[in-house]
Amino acid sequence: MFAITHPAHADKIRDLAQVAGVRSNQLIGYGLVVGLDGSGDQTTQTPFTTQSLENMLVQFGITVPASARPQLKNAAAVTVTAQLPPFAKPGQVIDITVASIGNAKSIRGGELLMTPLRGADGNVYAMAQGSVVVGGVSAQGKSGSSVQVNISASGRVPNGATVERSVASSFGANGGDLVLNLNTPDFTTAAHIAEAVNRTYGAGTASAIDGGSVSVRGPVDPSQRVAWLGAIQGIEVTPGDAPARVVVNSRTGTVVIGSEVRVTPAAVAHGSIQVTISEQPQVSQPGPFSKGGQTVVVPNSDVQVSEDGGHMFKFGPGTNLDTIVRAVNQVGASPSDLISILQALKQAGALHAELVVI
Repeated sequence: MFAITHPAHADKIRDLAQVAGVRSNQLIGYGLVVGLDGSGDQTTQTPFTTQSLENMLVQFGITVPASARPQLKNAAAVTVTAQLPPFAKPGQVIDITVASIGNAKSIRGGELLMTPLRGADGNVYAMAQGSVVVGGVSAQGKSGSSVQVNISASGRVPNGATVERSVASSFGANGGDLVLNLNTPDFTTAAHIAEAVNRTYGAGTASAIDGGSVSVRGPVDPSQRVAWLGAIQGIEVTPGDAPARVVVNSRTGTVVIGSEVRVTPAAVAHGSIQVTISEQPQVSQPGPFSKGGQTVVVPNSDVQVSEDGGHMFKFGPGTNLDTIVRAVNQVGASPSDLISILQALKQAGALHAELVVI
């Protein structure tokens, strides 16, 4: 599978940079999902599920005898995660993700009990509860045969958590000065953003701090700063050219070649060697009425080596992306072949690009 990146065009600042201090925060919690149809945790192997349920029952005034060993099949211990968006206020709702941490087969149709969600500082920022929506399904028969589509041990609860505490934001903490952090650091893009802002609002309004940040001077009044920043984010800027880079995913066979990739004169020959080994065992039996003979299996291996005709193609000086893809497609090279060709060109010094293997 080949992918081609196109040259950069004018983008809005909101697509190129983020405002410093405006970020989301991760939340996590531990809870119980109940109401499962016998697909919950096997409590003999996950004793923490029983312990969690007993602790919950104590809060409702129910004491489980110490000698009792409840065998729960309709409950599962889960982790609950969520992203707390910036400027979230108490009373707003957010989506949550629920995932089993025990050996539950499925949490489909379960109900998540009230679960506090904590931040990295240990404080509770949201409370989660609701019916779990699972996109996967699994089924198993008495013979052991089973079928599974997607994953049924995790799911989501839309609007399943209510924000209880807001996170202090550093937005505008430095008076009227704001910092725009580029999503992809680039000196040219940072300079273009500063130039575009100064061209619109006057010289000295913005200055590039480095290749990843641009400082912008704005109003001191918070209400004016919000409207002014919205206008800043709508300014169109032409980002800098993407670096010459070839990204190769050896697991999936995906190859992405940037538009700035160039190849110096080089000749490439590529062929493939196929080794075929077939086993056809033969049975050797003793003759009739023979004494002491035994029936044995004699291995019979057939090994063949074949080499397909190699293809050679030549790259001229300054060869661009289109020529590379056309030449590779003409010889019918597979993605794995293209990966080998690109690595060989890089080693030969003919590929003027960064080769990234993921």
